[in-house]
Amino acid sequence: MQSKAKTPSEYIEQLPEDRKQVMRKLRKTILDHLPDGFKEEMSYGMLGYVVPHSKYPDGYHCDPKLPLPFINLASKKNHIGFYHMGIYSDPDLMQWFTKE
Repeated sequence: MQSKAKTPSEYIEQLPEDRKQVMRKLRKTILDHLPDGFKEEMSYGMLGYVVPHSKYPDGYHCDPKLPLPFINLASKKNHIGFYHMGIYSDPDLMQWFTKE
């Protein structure tokens, strides 16, 4: 089920207690390493980290009105989903990731 939270903090507060601490740690790690100018927002009912139009005016190729997705983080029923769209842009990084 997709969250209707309006902010990342609200999203985390709505999670079951056993997920809050893990999601807070993951969120902090992402924010601590997020490239300058990238933004955190709610995206597709999950925590989203995007390249805003101010840095990449073309936006997301599927819908240019949306900022370019970089990372999404979601608490699902049986797992925590970490979706790193930026990994596809660097073939060496993608190769390393798939080997690991």
